Amino acid sequence: MSAAPATLIALLHGPDQPGLVARVAGWIFERGGNILHADQHRDMESGVFFQRVEWEPAFASAAAAGGALARPVDLAAAEAEFTAFARTTLGMNVRILSSVDRPRVAVFVSKSDHCFHDLALRWKAGEFPCDIAAVVSNHTDLAEVARGYGLRFVHIPVTAATKETAESEQLALLRELRVDLVILARYMQVLSATFLEKFGRPVINIHHSFLPAFAGGRPYHQAHARGVKLIGATAHYATRDLDEGPIIHQDVARVTHRHGVDDLVRKGRDLEKLVLAQAVRWHLEGRVLIYGNKTVVFD
Repeated sequence: MSAAPATLIALLHGPDQPGLVARVAGWIFERGGNILHADQHRDMESGVFFQRVEWEPAFASAAAAGGALARPVDLAAAEAEFTAFARTTLGMNVRILSSVDRPRVAVFVSKSDHCFHDLALRWKAGEFPCDIAAVVSNHTDLAEVARGYGLRFVHIPVTAATKETAESEQLALLRELRVDLVILARYMQVLSATFLEKFGRPVINIHHSFLPAFAGGRPYHQAHARGVKLIGATAHYATRDLDEGPIIHQDVARVTHRHGVDDLVRKGRDLEKLVLAQAVRWHLEGRVLIYGNKTVVFD
């Protein structure tokens, strides 16, 4: 059975102008490519055009016929050529992903295991096109669980006094493992602005609240005290501003006065797993375009 053909995904955004869709499609057609998916959006207030297009370059079929999804020599050239076209000819910002490149992921955890189990099981089932390079934790509670999934577990203790040293150790590990994405699966530590700047790659966090409501700690207790009728969970990119990064996905569940804090926590855990998994999937599939402090998600 031959492997699937290699594909390229381009995420573009910039000033709207007539004919953008046709010009992108024409560029791909003229080079013998085959568009598999295309979606676009125009922000009416700012006049900004957004597009996600996935296509199979003409040479990818020949590579797939060999039975292996190896990067054809011409694939990098196609990426560079399209990037130049998008930036120079169209005046657009562009990011390109390739289906032959599997991102390397590090999952940060503390003691809570529900999001980690969900991610690990989905990864084992082949739902996420990535490689989990390591599970990193400030506690040892999930060490055996991680190893049970066949994943490397790295314990890096963090205290107020050792936080700077611990983050330096984490960064060294991420560089060593060539990590492209960090997922905070209920990692109960705040990553410093210095860490995020030096890492320089996306960090996805799951917050157990429908942000911007109830930011910070103990959101379910805050929600119960406020008597809300909806609780939620939010997956977002971590930034130097706590719980204020671009939102990728959110969902809610109804609650009533009959639900105590424990009920809210139980319902919230179910939401957290689903919201984080969807956000990770969209990111890995190249469906999330960050614009300012917002995202356009081509779902």
